[in-house]
Amino acid sequence: MQLIHRKIPREFLEVLPEGMKFIHRHEEEFLVVEELSCPKGHSLMVDTVRIHDEPSISIAVRRAGGRGLIFIDAYWGSHAKLYNFMADPSHPLEYADAHCPHCDVSLVVERECGLMECDSRRSLVFHLPGNENTIAVCARLGCPDHRIVVGGAPQRVQEEVNRINFFGYGIDDDAFGGI
Repeated sequence: MQLIHRKIPREFLEVLPEGMKFIHRHEEEFLVVEELSCPKGHSLMVDTVRIHDEPSISIAVRRAGGRGLIFIDAYWGSHAKLYNFMADPSHPLEYADAHCPHCDVSLVVERECGLMECDSRRSLVFHLPGNENTIAVCARLGCPDHRIVVGGAPQRVQEEVNRINFFGYGIDDDAFGGI
């Protein structure tokens, strides 16, 4: 999968939260999630499943026929994912009923999606170290909305970071496109 570079606001880098890192790869700069946890503090990072040579973010999802894991790319704005289950076209997933793979606490909260074209009222919330800074993503599969809340970062800068999306090779528009 090819990553497409998007500019990262310098002002955001001045208040880069713990749990995120700024890296140089192929002569470009990227934000990468380095540590996320569930509300109870369990790490959601998985070193054994790597995407773009970085540990992935693991969530458990309930679906028809049982439960499965989704491994999400840690590059901020990438929507690349790997699954440990096959999609069942007779039971399409519209929303991710996501849970911590360690303690099964729900990651879903009531929150309106930030995109006007999406009417979802559910998001998945992840905690950066210290629980003061969070990342929220729309729970509707296929929606690219993702938001970061970082204390100390001006709202306009956070909004600019929220608009970073990588839609490159390997990103599709099917039911697994979002998160």
